[in-house]
Parts: sequence; C-alpha cells; structure tokens
Amino acid sequence: MRPVLPQWSGTLAVKAAVFIAVMCCALAALLGVLVHVQVTNQTVGQARDQALQRLTQATERYEAGDTLWRGAGVDPPELPRELRDLAVAGDRGTMVADRAGRPTMWAAGPVDGERSLAVAVDYSQQARTIEGLDRAILWSSGLAIGATLLVGAFAVTRVTRRLHTTALVARRISAGDLDARVNDPRTGPRTKAGPPDEVAAVAAALDSMAASLQGKLLAEQRFTADVAHELRTPLTGLHAAAELLPPSRPTELVRDRVAALRTLTEDLLEISRLDTGRERVELDTEQLGPLAERAVRAAGSDTEVRVVRDVSVETDRRRLERVLGNLVANAHKHGRGPVVLTVDGPVVTVRDHGDGFPEYLVAHGPQRFRTEGGTRGHGLGLTIARGQAEVLGARLEFANAPDGGAVATLELAAE
Repeated sequence: MRPVLPQWSGTLAVKAAVFIAVMCCALAALLGVLVHVQVTNQTVGQARDQALQRLTQATERYEAGDTLWRGAGVDPPELPRELRDLAVAGDRGTMVADRAGRPTMWAAGPVDGERSLAVAVDYSQQARTIEGLDRAILWSSGLAIGATLLVGAFAVTRVTRRLHTTALVARRISAGDLDARVNDPRTGPRTKAGPPDEVAAVAAALDSMAASLQGKLLAEQRFTADVAHELRTPLTGLHAAAELLPPSRPTELVRDRVAALRTLTEDLLEISRLDTGRERVELDTEQLGPLAERAVRAAGSDTEVRVVRDVSVETDRRRLERVLGNLVANAHKHGRGPVVLTVDGPVVTVRDHGDGFPEYLVAHGPQRFRTEGGTRGHGLGLTIARGQAEVLGARLEFANAPDGGAVATLELAAE
C-alpha cells in the first residue's frame, strides 16, 4: 500500500527545495570527500616520509653501534603487531596507531634476523589538522547549503507565485468570470520586469484564450437575444391569426405549434437576460413547503410533494417557483413516474424513476439543445433552472439515483 503524503508535499516549491537540498548535500559531500582524501593523503605521506627517514637514520646508528635516540628501539612493546610481523618478514612499512593515548606514525624495518627496529613520530599535529579540516568542511557545507536553499527558495517561490496566480485566474474563468486576466508583467517581447519566460507564455496564452472565449460567448448571447427579439413580432401575429381559425383538428395542431414556438422564444429571451448577469432578485421570506406545493400545482402535473422538514427561506418567490416548475416539468417530460418533490429543510430534491440524466449533464451541467446518442436532449428548461438558481444564490446539482432515476437537488440558504 502506497503511503499517503501530506498535501503540501506535492507543491512545486517543496519539490524544488528538496531537489536543491539533495543536490547541494550530494555536491558538498563529494567535494568534502575529495578535499579530505587529498589533504589526508598529503599529510599522511609527509608523516610517512619523515618516519621512514628517521628509520633509515636509526638503522645506520644501530648498525654503527651508536645509542638510539628517544622514540627509536628494537622490538618496542607498543609497536603494532601487523607492523612487527612485516618487519620480521624483511620489509619496511609504516602505520598510524595510538601510543599512550596519542596518535603516532610508526615506521619499522628488519635488523639482526628476526628482530625489528622501529621509530615513533608524533602524529598529533597532523591529526588535529585533519580534524580541523573536517570541521571546516562541515561548517562551510552547511552554510553553502543554507544559502543555496534560501536563494533557490526565493527564486522558485517567485515562479510558483506567478503559476499560482495563473491557476487562480483559470479557476475564475472556469467559474464563469470571463473578465479575469493574469496580466503577467513579463508578458510581451520587452518588459521592465524582465524578458518573457515560460510562465509568461502560459499566462499570455490563458489571457488570449479567455479573450477569445469571451468574444465568442458574447457573440452567441447577442445572437440568441437578437433571434428571440426578432421572433416575437411574427409569432405574435401568427398567434393572433391562429386564434381566428375555425375550430378543427388542424387548427389545434397549428395553435399547439405556435404555443411551443412562443414558449421557446420566451425561454431564449430569459436565457439572454440571465447571460447578461444583470438580473436582480426581489427577496421576501417564504415558507418553502407551501411554495413548493404551489409550484407543483402551477405545473399542472401529477407530482407527489413530501415535506420532511419545512423552513423559512429568504428568496425571490417568482424565480424559485420557476426553478421548481422547470425541474418538475423536465422530470415528467424526460423521465418516468412517479415524480417526487421532497422538501427537507433548505434542500429540495426532485426525483423521477426514468433512465436518469446523461453522463455529460451530471459531469458538466445542462447544455443548451444538446442531444446524446441520437436521443432527445433536455432543451432549455434545466439551463434556465441553473441560471435562476445562480441568481438566487442557490446551488443546483444533478445526479442519478443508485436504483435508477434522475435526482435534481436544490440547496437554498435557510433564514
């Protein structure tokens, strides 16, 4: 099972800081080892040369019968056994070992057959030099890593801050704020903030996309509004003419189609008003249960109303009845009975027992006139319901029940 990492561990700044720290530690360790090995080899080499030189002088004095100086002797008890065995075997060698608690460089060679002549050279100063060098390497590495982390964190934070700003603007655009722009200071070929970089390129592309999307949506909204306004006049005349026709089956068909066209035109006009974002609500305190019952009666459909818990809500009665009426009408038109409207506090659900909402609608919300797989689409009713819910400050969500059927959930703010 993979371990669950905390949320902050996935940020770019943390990853960059960890990468910089690891690289700095690796580089510091590599340089420290190289310097330590180089200086240690040089120091040990000098001490070895000095010990071997003194061993040569002691050997000459011993062979000449002169008295050996202090630190030199034949088979001294402190001589390391490995070095003694090497000398007895006929070879000369050196070794660093402790002598009376002090580091000492030993040099030994053969004399008189199976005996060894050894000299001891104090190695304390060289050992302190190497220890001091190691401490200096550790301190300098720590300071270098800290300074590099600070500089790297500052540089990375500047980049991640700009990326975070770009992400926030992208979320605002996704939420419907098409006026949002990044306006990165480095956007453009020559700016005072510095030359353009990859983050500036992303910001410029996002701003360009938002401007293009805004232009297309505005053009679509203008087209919808213009078409709806242009259709009202001929449809009014067509409706008046249909009312003058003599009663007959063809007359009923004509009047039915004219009524459908008038309803579609009014829906288009309502959507165009919602698209402008200038709708204003007329708030009043309403009991949600009776209001839902009135909306169901006005829809003229066979819908069961269940009031689990009634509450008072501050809302625009006309707009809320429009939302509930559209949800109930959609359930009867595109689903199957029984259709149940449930009031549970500030939450109203409308459920049918049909095939459920299409996957695209559950994932992305209602889309105008969209059809799926050649089947009939959901028209404008749910689009208007979603728009009116946003005007009311309510949340409208669509889902499918586990045992079948579509479920529309409207959550209002309780008083």
